[in-house]
Amino acid sequence: MAFSVVSKKSGKTYYLHGRDQVLRNGLKVRLYYFSTKVGEGVLDSLPDGYEVAESDRTGLPILRKRKGAPS
Repeated sequence: MAFSVVSKKSGKTYYLHGRDQVLRNGLKVRLYYFSTKVGEGVLDSLPDGYEVAESDRTGLPILRKRKGAPS
């Protein structure tokens, strides 16, 4: 079951996705993003130490580190 969030502003449902990206310097990072469609890379739960917030201006969900969570 995909992790989903419903926007309070628009009422749309967004699904959390993640993918691994290799930067130009060779560093590998994990990118997280929300999409209105379930696609490749959909996640079943929030990553440890993260929480979901909503942009006041746009109503889009934002994944951010929890305050007090280890880096």
